[in-house]
Amino acid sequence: MIEAVTEQMVELRAMVQRVVDGNHYMALGTVEEDGLPRVSPVYFTHSGYRVFYWVSSPKARHSGNVARQPGVSMAIFDSSVLPGKSEAVYVTAVAEQVPDGELATECAVAFQVVGVGAKGFKPEELSGEAPLRLYRAAASGIAVHIRGSHPTLGTGIDARVPVDMEPPLRP
Repeated sequence: MIEAVTEQMVELRAMVQRVVDGNHYMALGTVEEDGLPRVSPVYFTHSGYRVFYWVSSPKARHSGNVARQPGVSMAIFDSSVLPGKSEAVYVTAVAEQVPDGELATECAVAFQVVGVGAKGFKPEELSGEAPLRLYRAAASGIAVHIRGSHPTLGTGIDARVPVDMEPPLRP
C-alpha cells in the first residue's frame, strides 16, 4: 500500500511540474474590500513550484487587495486543451510586495527563467519612482485537478487532490 501512495504522489508531483512549467499565466484570486472575490490574470514565474512571482503596479486593484489581505488563491491551467484533457494546479498562498531590500536576491530568482517575449526585470526597474513592483506568493497548499476520467487517478467524478510538497520539488 505504501508503494501505491508513493507512486500516486510521484504522478501528482509530475502533474504539478507539467502544468506550472507549461503555462505562463495564472488566475490570481484576491479579496476585495467588500469581501467579494476578484480574479486577475497575471504572467508568473516560480521558484521550486512553491514561490510564485509576478510584476504589477501597486495601483492595480489586485495589488491593493494583496496589501490589505495577503491570503490569495491561484489557478494555473491551459485553457486551450480539449474537454476531457484538462489539468490544473490550485495554490493557496500568502502574497506580498517584495521589499526593496530583497529585490536583488528575489529578481535573480524570479527572472532566472522567463518565457519567450517576457522581460526579466532588474531591481532598479521595480523600486523608487518605477511604476511596477515585484510580488511573491509563498504556497501554503497545492492541489491538482483530477478529472473523473483520468486514466489512473480518476474516480468518475472530478476532484481536487492535495499534493504533498515535502521534500521540495526540483526547481
